[in-house]
Amino acid sequence: PREFWGDIAKEFYWKTPCPGPFFRYNFDVTKGKIFIEWMKGATTNICYNVLDRNVHEKKLGDKVAFYWEGNEPGETTQITYHQLLVQVCQFSNVLRKQGIQKGDRVAIYMPMIPELVVAMLACARIGALHSIVFAGFSSESLCERILDSSCSLLITTDAFYRGEKLVNLKELADEALQKCQEKGFPVRCCIVVKHLGRAELGMGDSTSQSPPIKRSCPDVQISWNQGIDLWWHELMQEAGDECEPEWCDAEDHSSSCTPVAPQANPRVWFTQLGATCSMMLYVATTFKYVFDFHAEDVFWCTADIGWITGHSYVTYGPLANGATSVLFEGIPTYPDVNRLWSIVDKYKVTKFYTAPTAIRLLMKFGDEPVTKHSRASLQVLGTVGEPINPEAWLWYHRVVGAQRCPIVDTFWQTETGGHMLTPLPGATPMKPGSATFPFFGVAPAILNESGEELEGEAEGYLVFKQPWPGIMRTVYGNHERFETTYFKKFPGYYVTGDGCQRDQDGYYWITGRIDDMLNVSGHLLSTAEVESALVEHEAVAEAAVVGHPHPVKGECLYCFVTLCDGHTFSPKLTEELKKQIREKIGPIATPDYIQNAPGLPKTRSGKIMRRVLRKIAQNDHDLGDMSTVADPSVISHLFSHRCLTIQ
Repeated sequence: PREFWGDIAKEFYWKTPCPGPFFRYNFDVTKGKIFIEWMKGATTNICYNVLDRNVHEKKLGDKVAFYWEGNEPGETTQITYHQLLVQVCQFSNVLRKQGIQKGDRVAIYMPMIPELVVAMLACARIGALHSIVFAGFSSESLCERILDSSCSLLITTDAFYRGEKLVNLKELADEALQKCQEKGFPVRCCIVVKHLGRAELGMGDSTSQSPPIKRSCPDVQISWNQGIDLWWHELMQEAGDECEPEWCDAEDHSSSCTPVAPQANPRVWFTQLGATCSMMLYVATTFKYVFDFHAEDVFWCTADIGWITGHSYVTYGPLANGATSVLFEGIPTYPDVNRLWSIVDKYKVTKFYTAPTAIRLLMKFGDEPVTKHSRASLQVLGTVGEPINPEAWLWYHRVVGAQRCPIVDTFWQTETGGHMLTPLPGATPMKPGSATFPFFGVAPAILNESGEELEGEAEGYLVFKQPWPGIMRTVYGNHERFETTYFKKFPGYYVTGDGCQRDQDGYYWITGRIDDMLNVSGHLLSTAEVESALVEHEAVAEAAVVGHPHPVKGECLYCFVTLCDGHTFSPKLTEELKKQIREKIGPIATPDYIQNAPGLPKTRSGKIMRRVLRKIAQNDHDLGDMSTVADPSVISHLFSHRCLTIQ
């Protein structure tokens, strides 16, 4: 790692070099405090490296950094590296004028608009930590994240459309700030982007606003809190366009403050801290090699910046390489299911990175919405967020990629900062559904329950034996929790919490979270494996499997299936699905219950809420926090149509 990452580090600007050891760490809780240090003592600034160097040294000022595609077709603009640098410097000055200093936390609660990128890069420029909250979250969730990170300033938007749905984001932000006030933590300032009522882009010398909206809007009432609320555009008009960056230690927690759900309790969120060095070295390098980046590429990661995928592969990774990217505000099915592929053709996207959830969603509508578009520009396809089942992988390869585009199925986590297991396009023989091999310098292992490393073909706990630059450094304000969650179970290893298989060729297959493993009559079954077998049936578009108590087996399988258009749920289909699972996995995996699910409960980012499905399977209406569910009516329908079960 020292030699490999040492050479990579030379490609970036360091205000002062590393004065001591390049790399130090301890992964063993029995030997003392867990720590990871890369290039400690060296100073740099990530914003300087991704903007100033590209503009001034690499002469990329006129190159497009982002093509912005709004919710409505026709709402488009573009922003060059020079324009982005100017706006970031202006907003950096705005933040400093509001009293934000190095180490302060800033909450960002915005849709996918250019100002979101400007805000996060401005935080990085002045050494502040950005805590980006997905704009689909509720006011309660925003409040929790502000409190968790002790944010002193909030940046938000008046309102926006997500598909057909109008979201009054300012109203939600006001509710969150009121909750913070009631809990004894008043936020002193809220900066508001006027997005829904925005003026024409490019008036005068201004490039700080998106183009005018293309649809008629209802009269949205935007409340105003005198003394707290400030308009973004008014502050930007008064700000200078030069701003000296804050030079930060490579191990300063100055670039990312990311909410993450811990393995032990996915309903409790905490804030992880990354480091300047990690964001820059790791995401820049993984982006470059995993997507086979070339200067002429147009890259599109469909993730929201509110999630770590957006941090790493919408903002920092592409910009660090001087790439041109697409920034998309809308959703895949609005105004129709052709939207993604029309955007691919419009901007001649070469590298496309999306989630298996989106792929399975679009599979439901067949091949025609995809094949009616050229897609000739596509060269590499990627998947992220969860293991992809082989059927979805094959459809993605055959239909979207026209059997000519390699697929990089990437395994990583919020906590890792970037890709850990992945094929390299054109270099790694592909296996549908396999995350393949470790990225350079990454050292995975598979352990059994006793913590012993397994060799050859194996199945067990996926761990990593040594750090990489992107690894999280701590949990904000609670280092003990960091150590307990990730290092206590198997001292000497970073524990991912995921199950994994390694086949005879050395390929890694993620079987899902360890807590997604089911123990049926003493046999451990992976929910992901059963789900994959279900969706191989031509009638099934999507499936989710949870455990249900059984008086004899201890636990049995309860399956939810969403059917493709044109198929009907019936006893015959139920028997076909059970037969398919018996044939694919074995009789032990035969489900006791299969329920028709026209829709599955998901977060607004598209993740299936399995804890809710477990409650439905057991007819337990105590659902807990439901602030992140996208469509609550789905849950009511599933409860009213659940299978009659025995316990």
